[in-house]
Amino acid sequence: MRRLRRKTGKGPRLGKGRSMPTVLGIALLVGLYFSPALFERFVMQPARPYLPGAAAPPPGIGAAGSPLGHPPETTHSSAYVLQPSSDPGQPFVAYDPCRPIHYVVRPDNAPLGGEGLIHQAVEKVSAATGLQFVNDGLTSEGPSEQRKAYQSDLYGNRWAPVLIAWSTPEESPRLEGKVAGIGGSGQSAAAGRRSALVTGQVALDAPALEEIMQRPDGALLVRAVIMHELGHVVGLAHVDDPKQLMNADNTGITEFADGDRAGLALLGSGACVPEL
Repeated sequence: MRRLRRKTGKGPRLGKGRSMPTVLGIALLVGLYFSPALFERFVMQPARPYLPGAAAPPPGIGAAGSPLGHPPETTHSSAYVLQPSSDPGQPFVAYDPCRPIHYVVRPDNAPLGGEGLIHQAVEKVSAATGLQFVNDGLTSEGPSEQRKAYQSDLYGNRWAPVLIAWSTPEESPRLEGKVAGIGGSGQSAAAGRRSALVTGQVALDAPALEEIMQRPDGALLVRAVIMHELGHVVGLAHVDDPKQLMNADNTGITEFADGDRAGLALLGSGACVPEL
């Protein structure tokens, strides 16, 4: 099992504060002498990630030239379902294996030992997919249905890290009833390239899971909930087979089963997308 890398020290440093506005000013001035098509291609496209209100970071941030890890060999089980891609011609959508998946944890309302269970669950998903995760530490950001994939003010010029938050049904209404957690990721695509998952979030029902933690096997059950939601984050959907952890009504399964592992291995073999 691969060790997870923990990010330490200060976040990524940007260039000197005055250099980018100066460059953009010169570029925009020069662009006035280009045709509209050339202006868009050579001036606006490179500048757009740095403009106020940008929806995406500069492309290729943190990307390596080859996958950082490789999924393990698994059985040929078909007991899994992949989330559909927004591109009809693309069989499935996954994270770019050539860059790490950063994640942050909001600890508010966490049951005793909850943070450790999150990191264990992340490690399980990393081992099953070959995708490499980086723990960026704690955050005050809360879960939101309208969460932005790019939050430069909070996380710098990169895709926002996956958010894992201990929440409540009052804060996250989708947790009402018997739902112990919700999770998923958003897709993005560069022009002419395949779609990829870029960031996601998990909201965990802290009061319900704290109650489960009191059972003799409570820690394993709570970790299984987190693993299930992270399975959604990396691209798995619910499956009908009750023997799989990704079954919507899981009762007592605490590890990824053969079908789960087959799907996770496939999701770890996605294409590198440095254009994002």
